Amino acid sequence: MRRVDADPGSAAPAVGPALRRLAVPAGVLGSVIAAFAYVGAVDPNEPGHYPACPLLRLTGVFCPGCGGLRSAHAFVHGDLATALGANALAVAGYVVFAVVWTLWAVRAARGRGSRIELGTAQLYGIGVLIAVFTVVRNLPFGAWLHP
Repeated sequence: MRRVDADPGSAAPAVGPALRRLAVPAGVLGSVIAAFAYVGAVDPNEPGHYPACPLLRLTGVFCPGCGGLRSAHAFVHGDLATALGANALAVAGYVVFAVVWTLWAVRAARGRGSRIELGTAQLYGIGVLIAVFTVVRNLPFGAWLHP
């Protein structure tokens, strides 16, 4: 019996190449989902599950990531208020990741480049945002940003 393949000139979409282009975005998303599932299952509010922040332990100063695991745990469980209270910058990062990943996946599926190039001004802006967040959360009037 002879196998008949689809006509190469037909208008049917090529599914194989599109799936191959989505392999890396899908792998990244799978890794992020697995990490969030683990943090959602293993409560960081219970002592002994995760290491303490070395900066906080040694100096008493909250780093920009302090409260990030508690934020992710609350986010997974749908408690947005607690997630924002634990680390508002991390929640903003989750949203930015979702938007960037979606754009990446759509562009990859369409066969377009997916390179994100940030200029010097954008990189300095991100650095300043993180620095201001860190300083404010460690000042007395920024206590509402403590994890």
